[in-house]
Amino acid sequence: MHDLVNPEASAALPHHVAIVMDGNGRWAKQRFLPRVAGHKKGVDALRRCIKLCSARGVKVLSVFAFSSENWRRPPDEVAYLMELFTFVLRREVPKMVADGVQLHVVGEREHLSDRIKAALVRAEQATAHCERLVLNICFNYGGRWDVVQAANQLVQAQQPITEAALASKLALAHVPDPDLLIRTGAEHRLSNFLMWQCAYSELYFSDVLWPDFDEAHFDQALASFAGRERRFGMLPEQMASASTASPTPNHLIPC
Repeated sequence: MHDLVNPEASAALPHHVAIVMDGNGRWAKQRFLPRVAGHKKGVDALRRCIKLCSARGVKVLSVFAFSSENWRRPPDEVAYLMELFTFVLRREVPKMVADGVQLHVVGEREHLSDRIKAALVRAEQATAHCERLVLNICFNYGGRWDVVQAANQLVQAQQPITEAALASKLALAHVPDPDLLIRTGAEHRLSNFLMWQCAYSELYFSDVLWPDFDEAHFDQALASFAGRERRFGMLPEQMASASTASPTPNHLIPC
């Protein structure tokens, strides 16, 4: 999938958008509904966002669906999320195929049920040929876990641990790093999401709760991105002269 790298990665349109979809529970609480109702509406918001990415020309979308820390939530909520995820996969995969969406479910799978693991494999295989949009659903994912599992792969292979080698073993090694990270729900932190990959991402925080994040809000995030100058540690004149070289953040010196 490395042919997705855009030589104009610092241009007005982000090639890869990552989203922390925060605020489902608070959305439900504001309406005196159970938290699970917010998660269900959050699925609708994700479906809407996938269509917006395809329409706007974004090539990669990565979303934080379930973190490795979310197991600490009430057991009934966790159980519902697992069932919802399995149901959504079964229902949405045919639509993904029709819309050209290639699905990757990223995260630690060892502690997932056999039923969920089988559903993940079927969904990924069914969409493997799609090329319009790459959708990475980070499920049972944590940024620290990601770095550790990448380092362990190198150790087991007796390979030296370098930035390039580590990056090649990360869970999102099949796509370029995110250009834009959006977090909804008025929180201003990464929450252990793509910490390595987002080292040079532009950050956009929205007060809007995820179920209410619509086309206008998405376009506001894109407009904010378009108005920023991305230098990756270089001076503006250096970026201008290097615009055709397609530099990647992992090979640049930070500010």
